[in-house]
Amino acid sequence: MAISKVTRNYQITIPAMVRELLHVQVGSLVDFIVKKGQVILKPKALVDEDQSWFWSKEWQEGEREVEESKRKGRGMAFKNVQEMRRHFAK
Repeated sequence: MAISKVTRNYQITIPAMVRELLHVQVGSLVDFIVKKGQVILKPKALVDEDQSWFWSKEWQEGEREVEESKRKGRGMAFKNVQEMRRHFAK
């Protein structure tokens, strides 16, 4: 358990243990979610609009599938694009 005092300007210090667990650093963005009288502090990241597709639920599911396939040793590696094209042209 960690306790912090609300200061005169309604600021709080996030205890070191919590900062470390959440990987919060100076300049980090956090979201405050209020549920049933409790506050949840959630680290947030800004993503440029033209990069938001990568963080969609569907794309991230695909990324996890690829990582799982790589972990299991499935897949192919090519030295360059030409080698890959030759392989798939067969």
